[in-house]
Amino acid sequence: MEVVSMPGQVAKGKVWLVGAGPGDVELLTMKAYRVLKSADAVLYDALVSQEILDLIPSSAEKIAVGKRAGKHSAPQDDINQLLVTKAYTRKNVVRLKGGDPFIFGRGGEELQTLVASDIAFEVVPGITAASGTSAYAGIPLTHRDYAQGVSFITGHCQLASRPMDWQGYANPNNTLVVYMGILNANIIRDGLINAGRSPDTPVAIVSKATTASQQRFIGNLSDLAQLAADPALQMPALMIIGEVVQLADTLNWFEPSALTQQQTHTNVKTSSN
Repeated sequence: MEVVSMPGQVAKGKVWLVGAGPGDVELLTMKAYRVLKSADAVLYDALVSQEILDLIPSSAEKIAVGKRAGKHSAPQDDINQLLVTKAYTRKNVVRLKGGDPFIFGRGGEELQTLVASDIAFEVVPGITAASGTSAYAGIPLTHRDYAQGVSFITGHCQLASRPMDWQGYANPNNTLVVYMGILNANIIRDGLINAGRSPDTPVAIVSKATTASQQRFIGNLSDLAQLAADPALQMPALMIIGEVVQLADTLNWFEPSALTQQQTHTNVKTSSN
């Protein structure tokens, strides 16, 4: 779909492409917080946590455009058109995305639309799901003794024109982080094992990372499909594959129950004021 701008008119506002981070509201950057508090309209994704959405001013227009596997609420072309339309009618338009907008967030595509429509924009990076999830799960993505590199990939496995480089991803000295891979866990398992990665390679699936609902599902590569099918697993979830997962128990520091208690205390204190 061709994006329609408004010939003869100048865009009234500016679009801020903002990364909301992995979920914990305290991981939002100070700049993201400032921009969000001054928003006139916010287009937000499904992966943005409720605590962050609660920061949006009550006067701002809020539009849910989020996408999840099998539950797309707005086609990308429609989102692009909304960004252009709102920039002509609002002063501060925020496009709020979970994680970082430039890492599997289609941020570049949306900015190309703004450039074509001569609309001003700024980018506010966020903590990407990979680093936020690994930190809160006690799994360093690199470690001199376990992994000398890390790769981020999307687990859709559906682009016939760009087949997955299983041979490259099977490097035992690298950590592999898979975004959006739960529905294709069996394909990912088979692709890596067939390319030479050991079935005994440690893996972790971390669900709702950095939030009070975080859970870790840990096993080996051969178990990946079973881990992904666990009925307790909630979206969003991220896969971490590699020897560094061995450190998950030793370096585990995050207690979701403590975060729940902290949030409850904060809410009570705010209410009493």
